Amino acid sequence: MAFDLIDITAKRAALGGERIALTETASGRSVTYAQLDARAARVAALLDSLGLAPGDRVAMLCRNRIAFFELLFGCAKRGTILVPLNWRMPPAELSALIADCRPGLIVYGAEDAAAARAVAGSVPCLALDDDGPDGYEARLTACQPAATRELWPQDEVWFLIYTSGTTGAPKAVMHTYGMALANYVNLSQAIDLRQGETTLNFLPLFHIAGINLYTLPVLMSGGQAIIMPGFDVEQLVELLAAGRLDTVFAVPSVYQQLSLHPRFEDIDVSGVRHWGCGGAPLSDTLTRRYLARGVRVCNGMGMTETGPTAFLMDPENAPRKVGSVGKPQLLCQVRIVDAQGRDVPRGERGEIWFRGPGVTPGYWGRPEETARAFAPGGWLRSGDIGWQDADGYYYVAGRIKDMFISGGENVYPAEVENVLVQHPAVLEAAVVGVPDERWGEVGCAYLLLQPGAARPDAAELAAFCRERLAAYKVPRSFVVLSDFPRTASGKIQKHLLRQKAMAQ
Repeated sequence: MAFDLIDITAKRAALGGERIALTETASGRSVTYAQLDARAARVAALLDSLGLAPGDRVAMLCRNRIAFFELLFGCAKRGTILVPLNWRMPPAELSALIADCRPGLIVYGAEDAAAARAVAGSVPCLALDDDGPDGYEARLTACQPAATRELWPQDEVWFLIYTSGTTGAPKAVMHTYGMALANYVNLSQAIDLRQGETTLNFLPLFHIAGINLYTLPVLMSGGQAIIMPGFDVEQLVELLAAGRLDTVFAVPSVYQQLSLHPRFEDIDVSGVRHWGCGGAPLSDTLTRRYLARGVRVCNGMGMTETGPTAFLMDPENAPRKVGSVGKPQLLCQVRIVDAQGRDVPRGERGEIWFRGPGVTPGYWGRPEETARAFAPGGWLRSGDIGWQDADGYYYVAGRIKDMFISGGENVYPAEVENVLVQHPAVLEAAVVGVPDERWGEVGCAYLLLQPGAARPDAAELAAFCRERLAAYKVPRSFVVLSDFPRTASGKIQKHLLRQKAMAQ
């Protein structure tokens, strides 16, 4: 029998409606669970009044705010599908997403009003920050909460998250109510999530991490999410110093910025019970810097397609398993396979495959893409290379498409990058393969330097690598940049670096 999700905000309002659910740093506004439930019910009524039927899409273009979650839960109550849009995209790119998901409504914030109007065409729009009679707040107030469905079917689509499109046109990953429940189980048991805890929400809400790491699980558990419009290291430091956070999830670039802050060595961080990291590998050097502060940052790994929680390191073993992403969580099955789909022995590298209730049913309106993503038996092909050690802990060597072959030997950029950041002058590194007449491909290393560091020459960097790596892994060229091209979640866009290297 299918296990459907019970209306989350209604349940939380009944269990503890007076508890604070969401707080905005920008406005200072907070809502309780009772208020969140009532406002989400009004959103459902508003969507009904605008003619949106169950299954219709509601596109949303805004920075992080309470209203996003009112819409998220309101869509669930109505049965419509929320589609968060990437506000970093220009209208030309957003138009393609609008054409793909075909929304019946576009909701937008003031910062993105021009882009929303540019792509809307004949699609009705609703302005979150319009104080007039046609704005969001006035329309919401005019609607009376109506009876909404109590159960949210586990296989029904709740929201769509578009992939970055770095290897082709962006695809909308379908996220169901069952996936949200599976992510809650995987995440809550992995970090021992406790009722009433406070987390921080700042990662973009058009990425799955912005919704599900850790905000939605915290709301399901009756905790509070403090919402920043976007990442602000000064605000993070103040929240940490004030002891307001119980859990923190961030990407490596955020951990990097925090470690460089003048107050990093002095602020009391003992109040944070769990620190999580994902989106990209956290370097061993940075991991050890946090360990020196008594902070055990737990690396994890997942995908938009896995909800995302799949792997997460346990704090107890983080110091002795630096570099590991931990073990597959409770509702996640994993295989490491060779090119023929056969399981490889422990210690050998292969592609990571996933299966379980947290895995997406596929891509919206793209049956052929969905079929290519899955192997027989319902296994999702991740495109990531990984391996498992003798203790059952997993490591990610990088994307299959990032690996290159030099002189007949496989080179995994993540391994080389981990060595480069051990150099005292190097802050971050990204290695890509480029064509070479003699070796087929060789590495080109792009570097960000530590603040105030003198620029090392190529010979010094090559010698540093040669002491720690086999010769074929040592990059043949080193390029210093002021910053990397990144996605909104902080991932380095290696395809752009590869294009840059090819053009040189």
